[in-house]
Amino acid sequence: MSVTTRLATFDDVLALQQLIALSVRGLSVNYNTPQQIESAIKYIFGVDTQLVTDGTYYVAELDGVTVGCGGWSKRNTLYGGDQHKEVEDPLLNPEVDAARIRAFFVHPDYARQGIGSHIMKVCEAAAQHAGFKSLQLGATLPGVPLYEAMGYKAIEHIEQPMPDGEVLPIVKMYKAL
Repeated sequence: MSVTTRLATFDDVLALQQLIALSVRGLSVNYNTPQQIESAIKYIFGVDTQLVTDGTYYVAELDGVTVGCGGWSKRNTLYGGDQHKEVEDPLLNPEVDAARIRAFFVHPDYARQGIGSHIMKVCEAAAQHAGFKSLQLGATLPGVPLYEAMGYKAIEHIEQPMPDGEVLPIVKMYKAL
């Protein structure tokens, strides 16, 4: 298996939104209720186009098929797509702030085959190259095992309320580079 990554473009956004919904519906069923899953797709999960603009969001492909996506950010937001925020995020200071690992999703047919860890390595290297010394992320429950395996430690458990009354559990995690 030869996974490749490339920077996402605005031409990828629609396909990535579809991939994200597939990923969440397919990989969250053992962790979240159907109502939590649908609410999270509507209100939280999605492409954060600021990452595309910043050149920090990646598409993972296997033999020309899009199998995953994920990125890192030099901005303050910890998680959520465009629908989850209203203004451009302020920039982080690499000397004192942790870069953010953002919006990781893998197609359910390709889960647990190294796609997520491949994207993570690309993101960690890019963040380190940009001068960051640590990373933070907001993990959904299905992602926690991957992040723990890659050296991330849980630092806070968040109950993220959504506008329809559903609540999504998120684990804030940290890793020093």
